[in-house]
Amino acid sequence: MAGQGRSLHMATLLTGLLECLGFAGVLFGWASLVFVFKTEHYFEELCEPNVELMSNATEKADCKGQDERFSLIFTLASFMNNFMTFPTGYIFDRFKTTVARLIAIFFYTSATLIIGFISADSATLLFLAMPMLTIGGILFLITNLQIGNLFGKHRSTIITLYNGAFDSSSAVFLIIKLLYEQGISLRASFLFLSVCSVWHLGRTFLLMPRGHIPYPVPPNYSYGLCSRFGTKEKEGRTTEEEKTVEHENRELQPKDLLSAKEESPGPEQQPEVHSFRSCVLSRRFAWHLVWLSLIQLWHYLFIGTLNSLLTNLAGGDRDQVSAYTNAFAITQFFGVLCAPWNGLLMDCLKQRYQKEAGKTGLSPSAVALCSAVPSLALTSLLCLGFAICASIPILSLQYTTFILQVVSRSFLYGGNAAFLTLAFPSEHFGKLFGLVMALSAIVSLLQFPIFTLIKGPLQNDPFYVNVTLVLATLLTFVHPFLVYRECRIQKESPSLAA
Repeated sequence: MAGQGRSLHMATLLTGLLECLGFAGVLFGWASLVFVFKTEHYFEELCEPNVELMSNATEKADCKGQDERFSLIFTLASFMNNFMTFPTGYIFDRFKTTVARLIAIFFYTSATLIIGFISADSATLLFLAMPMLTIGGILFLITNLQIGNLFGKHRSTIITLYNGAFDSSSAVFLIIKLLYEQGISLRASFLFLSVCSVWHLGRTFLLMPRGHIPYPVPPNYSYGLCSRFGTKEKEGRTTEEEKTVEHENRELQPKDLLSAKEESPGPEQQPEVHSFRSCVLSRRFAWHLVWLSLIQLWHYLFIGTLNSLLTNLAGGDRDQVSAYTNAFAITQFFGVLCAPWNGLLMDCLKQRYQKEAGKTGLSPSAVALCSAVPSLALTSLLCLGFAICASIPILSLQYTTFILQVVSRSFLYGGNAAFLTLAFPSEHFGKLFGLVMALSAIVSLLQFPIFTLIKGPLQNDPFYVNVTLVLATLLTFVHPFLVYRECRIQKESPSLAA
Protein backbone atom coordinates (compact mmCIF):
# COMPACT_ATOMS: atom_id res chain seq x y z
CA MET A 1 0.00 0.00 0.00
CA ALA A 2 2.95 2.31 0.78
CA GLY A 3 4.43 1.61 -2.65
CA GLN A 4 1.09 2.32 -4.27
CA GLY A 5 0.86 5.60 -2.36
CA ARG A 6 4.37 6.63 -3.43
CA SER A 7 3.54 5.84 -7.07
CA LEU A 8 0.38 7.92 -6.79
CA HIS A 9 2.33 10.82 -5.31
CA MET A 10 4.89 10.69 -8.13
CA ALA A 11 2.14 10.48 -10.77
CA THR A 12 0.43 13.49 -9.20
CA LEU A 13 3.72 15.41 -9.06
CA LEU A 14 4.74 14.71 -12.66
CA THR A 15 1.33 15.29 -14.24
CA GLY A 16 0.95 18.48 -12.19
CA LEU A 17 4.34 19.63 -13.42
CA LEU A 18 3.27 18.94 -17.00
CA GLU A 19 0.01 20.81 -16.44
CA CYS A 20 1.78 23.91 -15.12
CA LEU A 21 4.42 23.65 -17.84
CA GLY A 22 1.93 23.40 -20.69
CA PHE A 23 -0.98 25.56 -19.61
CA ALA A 24 -0.73 27.66 -16.43
CA GLY A 25 1.32 30.72 -17.40
CA VAL A 26 1.06 30.88 -21.20
CA LEU A 27 0.09 34.57 -21.04
CA PHE A 28 3.71 35.55 -20.45
CA GLY A 29 4.67 34.35 -23.90
CA TRP A 30 2.63 37.32 -25.11
CA ALA A 31 5.45 38.72 -27.29
CA SER A 32 5.37 35.61 -29.49
CA LEU A 33 1.58 35.77 -29.86
CA VAL A 34 1.64 39.50 -30.66
CA PHE A 35 3.98 38.76 -33.55
CA VAL A 36 1.39 36.32 -34.96
CA PHE A 37 -1.50 38.72 -34.33
CA LYS A 38 0.31 41.48 -36.22
CA THR A 39 0.92 39.10 -39.11
CA GLU A 40 -2.82 38.34 -39.08
CA HIS A 41 -3.49 42.13 -39.19
CA TYR A 42 -5.17 42.34 -35.76
CA PHE A 43 -5.93 46.01 -34.90
CA GLU A 44 -4.18 47.12 -38.07
CA GLU A 45 -6.93 49.71 -38.59
CA LEU A 46 -5.31 51.68 -35.75
CA CYS A 47 -2.21 52.27 -37.89
CA GLU A 48 -1.88 55.38 -40.00
CA PRO A 49 -3.69 55.05 -43.39
CA ASN A 50 -0.45 54.99 -45.34
CA VAL A 51 1.39 52.52 -43.12
CA GLU A 52 0.92 49.56 -45.51
CA LEU A 53 2.55 51.51 -48.32
CA MET A 54 5.61 52.39 -46.31
CA SER A 55 8.64 50.38 -45.28
CA ASN A 56 8.75 48.21 -42.18
CA ALA A 57 11.13 50.71 -40.61
CA THR A 58 8.30 53.18 -40.15
CA GLU A 59 5.73 50.65 -38.93
CA LYS A 60 6.62 51.21 -35.26
CA ALA A 61 6.02 54.96 -35.39
CA ASP A 62 2.89 54.78 -37.54
CA CYS A 63 1.32 51.89 -35.59
CA LYS A 64 1.51 53.42 -32.12
CA GLY A 65 -2.23 52.83 -31.67
CA GLN A 66 -1.87 49.15 -32.53
CA ASP A 67 1.00 48.73 -30.03
CA GLU A 68 -1.02 50.50 -27.34
CA ARG A 69 -4.00 48.20 -27.95
CA PHE A 70 -1.86 45.09 -27.51
CA SER A 71 -0.24 46.63 -24.43
CA LEU A 72 -3.69 47.33 -22.97
CA ILE A 73 -4.81 43.73 -23.51
CA PHE A 74 -1.69 42.42 -21.79
CA THR A 75 -2.10 44.93 -18.94
CA LEU A 76 -5.68 43.80 -18.36
CA ALA A 77 -4.82 40.10 -18.61
CA SER A 78 -1.79 40.35 -16.29
CA PHE A 79 -3.86 42.40 -13.85
CA MET A 80 -6.53 39.69 -13.81
CA ASN A 81 -3.82 37.04 -13.43
CA ASN A 82 -2.88 38.59 -10.10
CA PHE A 83 -6.05 40.28 -8.91
CA MET A 84 -8.24 37.20 -9.37
CA THR A 85 -5.80 35.15 -7.32
CA PHE A 86 -7.52 36.41 -4.16
CA PRO A 87 -11.09 35.30 -5.03
CA THR A 88 -9.78 32.11 -6.62
CA GLY A 89 -7.65 31.48 -3.53
CA TYR A 90 -10.80 31.90 -1.43
CA ILE A 91 -12.68 29.49 -3.72
CA PHE A 92 -9.87 26.97 -3.30
CA ASP A 93 -9.87 27.37 0.51
CA ARG A 94 -13.67 27.31 0.80
CA PHE A 95 -14.83 24.86 -1.88
CA LYS A 96 -11.72 22.70 -2.15
CA THR A 97 -9.78 21.27 -5.06
CA THR A 98 -12.39 19.68 -7.34
CA VAL A 99 -14.63 22.75 -7.57
CA ALA A 100 -11.65 25.06 -8.10
CA ARG A 101 -10.30 22.89 -10.90
CA LEU A 102 -13.66 22.60 -12.67
CA ILE A 103 -13.88 26.41 -12.68
CA ALA A 104 -10.32 26.55 -14.06
CA ILE A 105 -11.16 24.12 -16.86
CA PHE A 106 -14.29 26.09 -17.80
CA PHE A 107 -12.42 29.41 -18.06
CA TYR A 108 -9.43 27.92 -19.85
CA THR A 109 -11.46 26.00 -22.42
CA SER A 110 -13.74 28.96 -23.11
CA ALA A 111 -10.73 31.22 -23.64
CA THR A 112 -8.93 28.89 -26.04
CA LEU A 113 -12.12 28.41 -28.06
CA ILE A 114 -12.65 32.17 -28.33
CA ILE A 115 -9.06 32.80 -29.45
CA GLY A 116 -9.29 29.90 -31.88
CA PHE A 117 -12.39 31.24 -33.65
CA ILE A 118 -11.80 35.01 -33.70
CA SER A 119 -10.24 36.89 -36.60
CA ALA A 120 -8.92 40.39 -37.25
CA ASP A 121 -12.53 41.63 -37.53
CA SER A 122 -13.42 40.36 -34.05
CA ALA A 123 -10.04 40.97 -32.39
CA THR A 124 -11.65 42.95 -29.55
CA LEU A 125 -12.74 39.60 -28.08
CA LEU A 126 -9.12 39.25 -26.95
CA PHE A 127 -10.09 41.62 -24.10
CA LEU A 128 -12.37 38.81 -22.87
CA ALA A 129 -10.35 35.76 -23.86
CA MET A 130 -6.93 36.64 -22.44
CA PRO A 131 -8.16 37.43 -18.89
CA MET A 132 -10.19 34.18 -18.91
CA LEU A 133 -7.09 32.29 -20.00
CA THR A 134 -5.08 33.73 -17.11
CA ILE A 135 -7.79 33.02 -14.51
CA GLY A 136 -7.89 29.37 -15.57
CA GLY A 137 -4.11 29.19 -15.54
CA ILE A 138 -3.66 30.67 -12.07
CA LEU A 139 -6.26 28.23 -10.69
CA PHE A 140 -4.29 25.35 -12.19
CA LEU A 141 -1.21 26.65 -10.36
CA ILE A 142 -2.95 27.21 -7.01
CA THR A 143 -4.51 23.73 -6.95
CA ASN A 144 -1.16 22.14 -7.84
CA LEU A 145 0.94 23.99 -5.23
CA GLN A 146 -0.53 21.83 -2.45
CA ILE A 147 1.21 18.79 -4.00
CA GLY A 148 4.35 20.00 -2.22
CA ASN A 149 2.70 18.83 1.04
CA LEU A 150 3.09 15.22 -0.13
CA PHE A 151 6.88 15.52 -0.08
CA GLY A 152 7.52 16.78 3.45
CA LYS A 153 10.92 18.42 3.87
CA HIS A 154 11.15 19.04 0.10
CA ARG A 155 7.97 21.12 0.10
CA SER A 156 9.68 24.44 -0.76
CA THR A 157 11.56 22.80 -3.62
CA ILE A 158 8.31 21.42 -5.11
CA ILE A 159 6.53 24.76 -4.73
CA THR A 160 9.33 26.64 -6.48
CA LEU A 161 9.52 23.93 -9.16
CA TYR A 162 5.84 24.41 -9.95
CA ASN A 163 6.22 28.16 -10.08
CA GLY A 164 9.16 27.67 -12.43
CA ALA A 165 6.97 25.48 -14.63
CA PHE A 166 4.37 28.27 -14.58
CA ASP A 167 7.02 30.66 -15.92
CA SER A 168 8.27 28.18 -18.52
CA SER A 169 4.77 27.65 -19.93
CA SER A 170 5.17 30.98 -21.72
CA ALA A 171 7.18 28.99 -24.28
CA VAL A 172 3.86 27.49 -25.47
CA PHE A 173 3.14 30.66 -27.45
CA LEU A 174 6.58 30.35 -29.05
CA ILE A 175 5.61 26.84 -30.21
CA ILE A 176 2.36 28.26 -31.61
CA LYS A 177 4.36 30.98 -33.41
CA LEU A 178 6.79 28.46 -34.91
CA LEU A 179 3.92 26.19 -35.99
CA TYR A 180 2.20 29.20 -37.54
CA GLU A 181 5.33 29.95 -39.57
CA GLN A 182 5.24 26.32 -40.76
CA GLY A 183 1.66 26.68 -41.96
CA ILE A 184 -0.31 25.48 -38.90
CA SER A 185 -3.13 27.96 -38.33
CA LEU A 186 -3.73 29.79 -35.07
CA ARG A 187 -7.17 28.16 -34.92
CA ALA A 188 -5.75 24.62 -35.08
CA SER A 189 -3.29 25.32 -32.25
CA PHE A 190 -5.90 26.75 -29.90
CA LEU A 191 -8.42 24.02 -30.71
CA PHE A 192 -5.77 21.52 -29.65
CA LEU A 193 -5.40 23.38 -26.33
CA SER A 194 -9.18 23.19 -25.94
CA VAL A 195 -9.21 19.42 -26.48
CA CYS A 196 -6.60 19.06 -23.72
CA SER A 197 -9.39 19.87 -21.24
CA VAL A 198 -10.21 16.15 -21.31
CA TRP A 199 -6.80 15.52 -19.78
CA HIS A 200 -7.38 18.22 -17.12
CA LEU A 201 -10.67 16.53 -16.18
CA GLY A 202 -8.94 13.17 -15.91
CA ARG A 203 -6.35 14.59 -13.50
CA THR A 204 -9.06 16.28 -11.46
CA PHE A 205 -10.95 13.08 -10.71
CA LEU A 206 -8.17 10.48 -10.77
CA LEU A 207 -5.00 12.15 -9.46
CA MET A 208 -6.15 15.03 -7.26
CA PRO A 209 -7.98 15.11 -3.90
CA ARG A 210 -11.53 16.37 -3.59
CA GLY A 211 -10.54 18.46 -0.61
CA HIS A 212 -7.07 19.67 0.38
CA ILE A 213 -3.81 17.79 0.82
CA PRO A 214 -3.03 18.29 4.54
CA TYR A 215 0.38 19.13 5.98
CA PRO A 216 1.81 17.07 7.51
CA VAL A 217 0.25 14.19 5.58
CA PRO A 218 -1.49 11.80 8.02
CA PRO A 219 -0.81 8.02 7.92
CA ASN A 220 -2.71 6.02 5.29
CA TYR A 221 -3.72 9.20 3.49
CA SER A 222 -5.26 8.42 0.09
CA TYR A 223 -6.99 10.42 -2.61
CA GLY A 224 -8.13 10.26 -6.21
CA LEU A 225 -8.01 6.83 -7.86
CA CYS A 226 -6.37 5.19 -4.82
CA SER A 227 -9.16 6.47 -2.59
CA ARG A 228 -11.78 4.79 -4.77
CA PHE A 229 -9.96 1.45 -4.76
CA GLY A 230 -9.32 1.77 -1.06
CA THR A 231 -13.04 2.20 -0.36
CA LYS A 232 -13.86 -1.09 -2.09
CA GLU A 233 -11.10 -2.98 -0.33
CA LYS A 234 -12.06 -1.71 3.12
CA GLU A 235 -15.78 -2.18 2.71
CA GLY A 236 -17.37 -3.66 5.80
CA ARG A 237 -14.39 -3.06 8.09
CA THR A 238 -14.49 0.70 8.77
CA THR A 239 -13.01 1.22 12.25
CA GLU A 240 -12.96 4.27 14.41
CA GLU A 241 -9.33 4.84 13.41
CA GLU A 242 -10.23 4.87 9.70
CA LYS A 243 -13.06 7.31 10.34
CA THR A 244 -10.59 9.61 12.07
CA VAL A 245 -8.14 9.43 9.18
CA GLU A 246 -10.96 10.02 6.71
CA HIS A 247 -12.03 13.11 8.67
CA GLU A 248 -8.44 14.38 8.64
CA ASN A 249 -8.30 13.86 4.90
CA ARG A 250 -11.44 15.89 4.29
CA GLU A 251 -10.58 18.87 6.41
CA LEU A 252 -7.34 20.80 6.85
CA GLN A 253 -7.56 21.77 10.51
CA PRO A 254 -5.49 24.68 11.86
CA LYS A 255 -4.65 22.62 14.97
CA ASP A 256 -3.17 19.86 12.85
CA LEU A 257 -1.15 22.34 10.84
CA LEU A 258 0.16 24.13 13.89
CA SER A 259 1.18 20.88 15.52
CA ALA A 260 3.70 20.30 12.74
CA LYS A 261 7.19 20.38 14.18
CA GLU A 262 8.53 22.74 11.54
CA GLU A 263 5.63 25.17 11.54
CA SER A 264 4.32 25.50 15.08
CA PRO A 265 4.97 28.74 16.94
CA GLY A 266 5.29 29.00 20.68
CA PRO A 267 2.13 29.03 22.79
CA GLU A 268 2.57 32.70 23.56
CA GLN A 269 2.32 33.71 19.91
CA GLN A 270 -0.58 31.50 18.77
CA PRO A 271 -3.41 34.05 19.11
CA GLU A 272 -1.57 36.60 16.95
CA VAL A 273 -0.31 34.10 14.39
CA HIS A 274 -3.74 32.48 13.98
CA SER A 275 -5.41 35.72 12.99
CA PHE A 276 -5.61 36.38 9.25
CA ARG A 277 -6.08 40.09 10.02
CA SER A 278 -2.88 40.24 12.08
CA CYS A 279 -0.96 38.61 9.23
CA VAL A 280 -2.25 41.15 6.70
CA LEU A 281 -1.51 44.14 8.94
CA SER A 282 2.00 42.99 9.84
CA ARG A 283 5.09 44.86 8.64
CA ARG A 284 6.38 41.58 7.30
CA PHE A 285 3.42 41.27 4.90
CA ALA A 286 3.53 44.97 3.91
CA TRP A 287 7.18 44.89 2.85
CA HIS A 288 6.69 41.56 1.10
CA LEU A 289 3.94 43.23 -0.91
CA VAL A 290 6.28 46.12 -1.84
CA TRP A 291 9.02 43.64 -2.77
CA LEU A 292 6.72 41.61 -5.02
CA SER A 293 4.94 44.60 -6.60
CA LEU A 294 8.04 46.50 -7.68
CA ILE A 295 9.86 43.50 -9.14
CA GLN A 296 6.71 42.27 -10.83
CA LEU A 297 6.05 45.69 -12.40
CA TRP A 298 9.44 45.52 -14.11
CA HIS A 299 8.69 42.06 -15.51
CA TYR A 300 5.20 42.90 -16.72
CA LEU A 301 6.32 46.15 -18.34
CA PHE A 302 9.18 44.36 -20.09
CA ILE A 303 7.03 41.47 -21.39
CA GLY A 304 4.12 43.71 -22.41
CA THR A 305 6.31 46.11 -24.38
CA LEU A 306 8.92 43.66 -25.67
CA ASN A 307 7.63 43.61 -29.26
CA SER A 308 7.66 47.40 -29.41
CA LEU A 309 11.10 47.56 -27.74
CA LEU A 310 12.65 45.06 -30.16
CA THR A 311 11.06 46.78 -33.16
CA ASN A 312 12.61 50.05 -32.02
CA LEU A 313 16.08 48.61 -31.34
CA ALA A 314 16.07 46.59 -34.58
CA GLY A 315 15.03 49.57 -36.67
CA GLY A 316 11.83 47.82 -37.76
CA ASP A 317 13.61 44.75 -39.22
CA ARG A 318 10.96 42.01 -38.88
CA ASP A 319 13.50 39.19 -39.24
CA GLN A 320 15.55 40.50 -36.33
CA VAL A 321 12.41 41.11 -34.25
CA SER A 322 11.29 37.53 -34.94
CA ALA A 323 14.72 36.09 -34.05
CA TYR A 324 14.94 38.00 -30.75
CA THR A 325 11.32 37.15 -29.91
CA ASN A 326 12.16 33.47 -30.39
CA ALA A 327 15.29 33.84 -28.25
CA PHE A 328 13.25 35.44 -25.46
CA ALA A 329 10.63 32.68 -25.55
CA ILE A 330 13.28 29.95 -25.55
CA THR A 331 14.94 31.41 -22.43
CA GLN A 332 11.51 31.43 -20.73
CA PHE A 333 11.36 27.67 -21.04
CA PHE A 334 14.37 27.33 -18.73
CA GLY A 335 12.46 28.92 -15.85
CA VAL A 336 11.46 25.44 -14.72
CA LEU A 337 15.17 24.60 -14.30
CA CYS A 338 16.03 27.84 -12.48
CA ALA A 339 13.21 27.96 -9.92
CA PRO A 340 14.03 24.76 -7.96
CA TRP A 341 17.45 26.14 -7.04
CA ASN A 342 15.66 28.78 -5.01
CA GLY A 343 13.60 26.13 -3.23
CA LEU A 344 16.68 23.96 -2.63
CA LEU A 345 18.47 26.96 -1.14
CA MET A 346 15.58 27.59 1.25
CA ASP A 347 15.18 23.91 2.20
CA CYS A 348 18.93 23.46 2.84
CA LEU A 349 19.14 26.62 4.96
CA LYS A 350 16.03 25.60 6.88
CA GLN A 351 17.57 22.22 7.76
CA ARG A 352 20.84 23.90 8.72
CA TYR A 353 19.11 26.42 10.99
CA GLN A 354 17.05 23.65 12.57
CA LYS A 355 20.27 21.93 13.66
CA GLU A 356 21.46 25.21 15.21
CA ALA A 357 18.08 25.93 16.82
CA GLY A 358 18.85 23.67 19.78
CA LYS A 359 21.87 25.79 20.66
CA THR A 360 20.35 29.21 20.02
CA GLY A 361 16.86 28.48 21.35
CA LEU A 362 15.34 29.71 18.10
CA SER A 363 11.71 28.67 17.51
CA PRO A 364 10.80 26.54 14.45
CA SER A 365 8.83 29.44 12.92
CA ALA A 366 11.86 31.74 13.28
CA VAL A 367 14.07 29.06 11.70
CA ALA A 368 11.75 28.93 8.69
CA LEU A 369 11.79 32.72 8.41
CA CYS A 370 15.60 32.98 8.51
CA SER A 371 15.92 30.47 5.68
CA ALA A 372 14.04 32.87 3.36
CA VAL A 373 16.45 35.83 3.72
CA PRO A 374 19.09 34.78 1.11
CA SER A 375 16.32 33.96 -1.38
CA LEU A 376 14.69 37.38 -1.00
CA ALA A 377 18.01 39.23 -1.31
CA LEU A 378 19.17 37.18 -4.31
CA THR A 379 15.87 37.79 -6.13
CA SER A 380 16.22 41.56 -5.60
CA LEU A 381 19.81 41.45 -6.87
CA LEU A 382 18.81 39.51 -10.00
CA CYS A 383 16.02 41.97 -10.71
CA LEU A 384 18.40 44.91 -10.36
CA GLY A 385 20.76 43.35 -12.90
CA PHE A 386 17.88 42.62 -15.26
CA ALA A 387 16.54 46.18 -14.90
CA ILE A 388 19.92 47.76 -15.67
CA CYS A 389 20.46 45.59 -18.77
CA ALA A 390 16.93 46.25 -20.01
CA SER A 391 17.55 49.99 -19.69
CA ILE A 392 20.59 49.97 -22.00
CA PRO A 393 19.43 50.42 -25.64
CA ILE A 394 21.78 47.88 -27.24
CA LEU A 395 20.05 45.10 -29.16
CA SER A 396 22.69 42.39 -28.63
CA LEU A 397 22.70 43.06 -24.86
CA GLN A 398 19.08 41.89 -24.72
CA TYR A 399 20.27 38.27 -24.76
CA THR A 400 21.75 38.93 -21.31
CA THR A 401 18.55 40.74 -20.34
CA PHE A 402 16.49 37.69 -21.33
CA ILE A 403 18.61 35.36 -19.18
CA LEU A 404 18.50 37.62 -16.12
CA GLN A 405 14.78 38.18 -16.62
CA VAL A 406 13.86 34.49 -16.63
CA VAL A 407 16.08 33.66 -13.63
CA SER A 408 14.78 36.66 -11.69
CA ARG A 409 11.16 35.88 -12.52
CA SER A 410 11.44 32.20 -11.63
CA PHE A 411 13.02 33.16 -8.29
CA LEU A 412 10.35 35.81 -7.72
CA TYR A 413 7.21 33.69 -7.91
CA GLY A 414 8.70 30.56 -6.41
CA GLY A 415 10.18 32.61 -3.59
CA ASN A 416 6.91 34.47 -3.08
CA ALA A 417 4.88 31.29 -2.59
CA ALA A 418 7.57 29.63 -0.45
CA PHE A 419 7.98 32.74 1.75
CA LEU A 420 4.24 32.85 2.45
CA THR A 421 4.26 29.19 3.52
CA LEU A 422 7.27 29.77 5.80
CA ALA A 423 6.41 33.15 7.29
CA PHE A 424 2.67 32.74 7.92
CA PRO A 425 0.28 29.99 9.14
CA SER A 426 -0.50 27.39 6.50
CA GLU A 427 -4.27 27.64 6.97
CA HIS A 428 -4.14 31.20 5.60
CA PHE A 429 -1.94 30.38 2.60
CA GLY A 430 -4.68 30.49 -0.05
CA LYS A 431 -6.04 33.81 1.21
CA LEU A 432 -2.63 35.44 1.76
CA PHE A 433 -1.29 34.24 -1.59
CA GLY A 434 -4.41 35.54 -3.30
CA LEU A 435 -4.37 38.86 -1.43
CA VAL A 436 -0.71 39.67 -2.07
CA MET A 437 -1.14 38.85 -5.76
CA ALA A 438 -4.34 40.91 -5.96
CA LEU A 439 -2.78 43.97 -4.33
CA SER A 440 0.35 43.70 -6.47
CA ALA A 441 -1.95 43.58 -9.51
CA ILE A 442 -3.07 47.14 -8.76
CA VAL A 443 0.56 48.27 -8.98
CA SER A 444 0.97 46.33 -12.23
CA LEU A 445 -1.70 48.54 -13.84
CA LEU A 446 0.97 51.26 -13.98
CA GLN A 447 2.54 49.47 -16.94
CA PHE A 448 -0.01 50.89 -19.40
CA PRO A 449 0.33 54.59 -18.40
CA ILE A 450 4.11 54.10 -18.37
CA PHE A 451 3.96 52.67 -21.90
CA THR A 452 1.73 55.57 -23.00
CA LEU A 453 4.13 58.05 -21.40
CA ILE A 454 7.07 56.56 -23.30
CA LYS A 455 5.21 56.50 -26.62
CA GLY A 456 3.79 60.01 -26.16
CA PRO A 457 5.48 62.81 -24.17
CA LEU A 458 8.87 61.05 -24.02
CA GLN A 459 8.82 60.45 -27.80
CA ASN A 460 9.78 56.77 -27.56
CA ASP A 461 12.75 57.45 -25.24
CA PRO A 462 12.36 55.37 -22.05
CA PHE A 463 15.58 56.64 -20.39
CA TYR A 464 13.98 58.66 -17.56
CA VAL A 465 11.35 56.00 -16.89
CA ASN A 466 14.02 53.30 -16.71
CA VAL A 467 16.20 55.32 -14.31
CA THR A 468 13.19 55.90 -12.05
CA LEU A 469 12.26 52.22 -12.04
CA VAL A 470 15.86 51.13 -11.37
CA LEU A 471 15.96 53.43 -8.34
CA ALA A 472 12.58 52.04 -7.21
CA THR A 473 14.02 48.52 -7.49
CA LEU A 474 16.55 49.42 -4.77
CA LEU A 475 13.59 49.61 -2.36
CA THR A 476 13.13 45.85 -2.69
CA PHE A 477 16.33 45.29 -0.68
CA VAL A 478 14.57 46.71 2.39
CA HIS A 479 12.43 43.56 2.69
CA PRO A 480 15.25 40.99 3.08
CA PHE A 481 17.10 43.44 5.35
CA LEU A 482 14.10 43.76 7.71
CA VAL A 483 13.54 39.99 7.74
CA TYR A 484 17.25 39.50 8.47
CA ARG A 485 17.10 42.03 11.32
CA GLU A 486 14.03 40.29 12.71
CA CYS A 487 15.93 36.99 12.67
CA ARG A 488 18.90 38.58 14.45
CA ILE A 489 16.63 39.96 17.17
CA GLN A 490 15.00 36.54 17.62
CA LYS A 491 18.41 34.86 17.86
CA GLU A 492 19.53 37.31 20.53
CA SER A 493 16.19 37.16 22.37
CA PRO A 494 14.39 33.85 21.56
CA SER A 495 11.50 34.81 23.83
CA LEU A 496 10.56 37.53 21.33
CA ALA A 497 10.30 35.09 18.39
CA ALA A 498 7.16 35.71 16.39
